[in-house]
Amino acid sequence: MTEVRQLANFAARAGIGDLSRAALEQLKIRVLDTLGVAIGALDAKPLVAIRALIEELGGTPACTLIGGGRSSPERAAFFTSALSRYLDFMDAYLAKGETNHPSDNLGAVLAAAESADASGAEFLAALAVAYQVHTRLADVAPVRARGFDHTTQGTFAAAAAAAKAMRLPAAQIANAAAIAGTANVALRVTRTGALSNWKGLAYAHVAKEAVFAALLASHGITGPEAVFEGNKGFKQSVSGPFAIDWQREDLEGVRRTIVKKHNAEIHSQSALDAALEIRASDGFSAAAIDRVTLRTFQVAYSIIGGGEEGDKRSVRTKEDADHSLPWMLAVLLLDGALGPAQYRPQRIDAPDVQALMRRITIVPDEALSRRFPQYMPAELEVVMADGTRRRASRQAYHGFYTDPLDWRAARAKFDELAAPFAGAALRDEIAGIVRHLEDCRTAALTAALARVSRVRGNFQ
Repeated sequence: MTEVRQLANFAARAGIGDLSRAALEQLKIRVLDTLGVAIGALDAKPLVAIRALIEELGGTPACTLIGGGRSSPERAAFFTSALSRYLDFMDAYLAKGETNHPSDNLGAVLAAAESADASGAEFLAALAVAYQVHTRLADVAPVRARGFDHTTQGTFAAAAAAAKAMRLPAAQIANAAAIAGTANVALRVTRTGALSNWKGLAYAHVAKEAVFAALLASHGITGPEAVFEGNKGFKQSVSGPFAIDWQREDLEGVRRTIVKKHNAEIHSQSALDAALEIRASDGFSAAAIDRVTLRTFQVAYSIIGGGEEGDKRSVRTKEDADHSLPWMLAVLLLDGALGPAQYRPQRIDAPDVQALMRRITIVPDEALSRRFPQYMPAELEVVMADGTRRRASRQAYHGFYTDPLDWRAARAKFDELAAPFAGAALRDEIAGIVRHLEDCRTAALTAALARVSRVRGNFQ
């Protein structure tokens, strides 16, 4: 039996009953969190442009768009995934050689489930499969060091989960994963140097292609059956050797994922928490900062600290800002917050942020690096103009897997992000559906999401 067929058999047999109570709770929290982040991005300029393109292209109105309207399943998947990724405020999974964002799969699974009139339980089971496949491939088959983007592994997760949500049999799930996994090998240049809009849209493309691959498979189209182990297959050309025994896998991977507390790249979360502590200390004044030094783990330095993925002090766009540790520390020390408001162009370019950013030094620390990814260590020192030093350190934060986000905190984040586009009654309705999603239809959730306003503050 080929490896992709083994994966497909795992996906086909998985059910909501295989989730522990804790895993099911955390999965629902991820759904609510991802939907809040998506709603909060509805009026972002790139998303407005994408919405206009989808309306211009038309398509069979099989699936709901957040904010109203309908389109074909693969276009709805693209739009939802783009919304949920744009703010860079979603969940993440930390492996030794790879970081990914399993909530990126929600767009594909939601569109596939709605197109098949799936129950909420079927939607949740398929999403749990996506989390498991995505996290396990990150564990054993990292691709970042080889120059490929983490979306490359995600194609297998998104396609297998979308096909499951459509109730396809194992053979067709295998074909969907093989088609998508073969055709969507992405370059890491997406996240190096000056960042473009594609940084936030790369997984939306994966979601679209995953759903389309599942639709192709449902019509009998086959994919390379030895996509993993075959001659010039994924292992030989992309990842290198690895093994996963899919017969022994469970659906608990979601419990090892983490949720962002700050609207920033995932590896910055502990450092930003430490910055908040320093900012709250007695007598602190951002205007009196002389210099700042952050000691952190190598992965954070490499990706957002000015290491191998490029200088992080040339910040002019939202995409640059949320992947620049110096900029994020500077704006948090100045404003005491880091949310969507800080990513407005006038704040990104503001002289105080730009000046303070250049007085921040990021230093990789070998001892801290050894603690990652079991922890996310950060040691911050702020030296004031009078020579006094303020220090704070963190190993983790609320939302890390060692201190999981609870429903109350998840609901607070959802409300904060969704409030500009949905009144209290609609937010209560959406949250209530998610809370009891195993007892609802997927269509009930998408119908509520359709009533969200696309215009900030324009709702009943």
